[in-house]
Amino acid sequence: MKMQRSYLQVCIGVGAVVAAVVVVMAMYGVYNRETAPSAQDALARVTESGKIRLLTANNANSYYIYRCAAMGYEYELAHEFAKYLGVELEVATPGWNNLIPFLTSSRGDFIGSGMTVTEEREKVIDFSDPYMDVQQKIIHHKLVFNPDSIEKLAGKKIHVRRNTSYHARLMEIQQNGVDVEIVLHDNLPTEELIRMVAEREISFTVADSNIALLNRRYFPDMRIGLPIQEKESLAWGVDKNSPALLTKINAFFRHAEKTGELAKIYEKYYRAIEIFDYFDVKKFHERLETRLPKYVQTIQKESRKYGFDWRLVAALVYQESHFNPKARSHTGVKGLMQVTLTTAKEMDIQNRLDPTQSLKAGIRYLHTMYERFDGIKKPEQRLYFAMASYNIGYGHIRDAQKLAEAEGLDENKWSSMNKVLPYLMKRKYYKKTRYGYARGREAMTYVARIRTYYDILKRKAKA
Repeated sequence: MKMQRSYLQVCIGVGAVVAAVVVVMAMYGVYNRETAPSAQDALARVTESGKIRLLTANNANSYYIYRCAAMGYEYELAHEFAKYLGVELEVATPGWNNLIPFLTSSRGDFIGSGMTVTEEREKVIDFSDPYMDVQQKIIHHKLVFNPDSIEKLAGKKIHVRRNTSYHARLMEIQQNGVDVEIVLHDNLPTEELIRMVAEREISFTVADSNIALLNRRYFPDMRIGLPIQEKESLAWGVDKNSPALLTKINAFFRHAEKTGELAKIYEKYYRAIEIFDYFDVKKFHERLETRLPKYVQTIQKESRKYGFDWRLVAALVYQESHFNPKARSHTGVKGLMQVTLTTAKEMDIQNRLDPTQSLKAGIRYLHTMYERFDGIKKPEQRLYFAMASYNIGYGHIRDAQKLAEAEGLDENKWSSMNKVLPYLMKRKYYKKTRYGYARGREAMTYVARIRTYYDILKRKAKA
C-alpha cells in the first residue's frame, strides 16, 4: 500500500510549522479547459493512475491539518475508501461553490464534504447511498431571541453560504410568505458563520445538526435553535458519467458498516456530541486564557520527554485540577496532577503542591501507565487506556480488558472499554475480577471529557 499524500499540505522539517498550501491551480485561473480529460467513468482514471481525488472543504468537519497530519471525518472516510480501492488519496479544497464545477469538469473524482442530497443537485450529479442524517437548525447567540416557529423568522437577517441547502431552504421559506432577509456569503465555512454568531458579529445563521453539535464545544455561547427543515441525508457526489465509481462507493459503505470502520470514524469525531455542559466548557475556555499560560511551558517540556502531545496532557491536567495547583480532592490527592502520596514517592517528588514537581510526577506516571499497555499498537488508543489507568488504576483496566475478551470484544479498543467498564460496578462481574469493584463509569466520563478538552485545544491551535 502506498502512503497517502495530499497536494494541499506541506510539512517542512521535523517538528516544523505546518503550512497548508492550496495548489489547485484552477482556483487561480491557471486551469486550461482544453486539457481537461474527456468524459469517462472516473473509476477507469483512478485505476489507471493509482490515485483518487477527493473534493472537500477545509473545516473541522471535513478536512484540516493538525501537527502535520490530515484529519476530519470526511477525510478519514475517504482515506479508508482509497485503501479499499488500493490507490493513493489526493485532496483538493477548491471552495464550496467550486465543488460541483470541479467534479463535472473532471478536476476531482468525488465530493466528500458533508453535502446534502437535494433535488436540484441530483439534476447535476449522482449521489451515493447516504451515510448520515442531519437536520437544518437556526444558530443564535445565547443572548439573542430564539424564534420558536418558522413564521417568527419574519424580519430576521440570516447569514448563510451561497448555493447551499440552507440557502435553498430559506428561499422556500420566503416563497411561502415569510419575509426573512437572506444575507449570502461566498465560500465562507459554516463554522466561521457560527463563530460570528458566538461573537455577536451577526445574529443568525443555519447549520446542519452534526456541524452545530460539533461546534458548540468550541463556541459555548452559541445556541442550537429552531429546526427549519425535515431530516436530510448526507452522501458523496460523483459525476453522472461515473456509474462504476458510484457502485464502488456504495459497496465500500456496506463494507465499512459491516467491518465497523464507519462506526469507528463516527465515534472519533462525533462521540457524545449530544452531551454538553455549558458551564464546564465555558470555564475551560476562560481558564485556557487565565490559568494555562502559567504552566504551559512545563507541560510542553515534560510532554516532549515522552512523545506525548502536550495539548492532550494539558487536557488531562485540566480534568484533574482545573489548572489549580492547590486543588485537593476528597480522597486526599493534591496538586495540578492530583498525585497520591504513593505515586509521589514512586516518582521521587517531595511537594505535591509545587506545580513543576506535580507536573513532572504526573506526566511521568502517565508514561509509566502507557508503557504497560505495550500490546496496544495504536498510540492514540494506548493513551486512552493509560489515562483511564491514571484515573481508576491499572489493575481495574486490566480487569476490564479480561471482561471484554470474555464478551467477545477486542480488549485493545477503547470502544470495547466503554461497553465493559460499567460492569466493574456490578457485583456479578466484579466478584470474578482480580481487583474487584471500581467506578467504571467514572473512568469513561474521565476519558471522554479529556478528549473533548483536547478537541478544543487542537481547534485553538489551528485557529
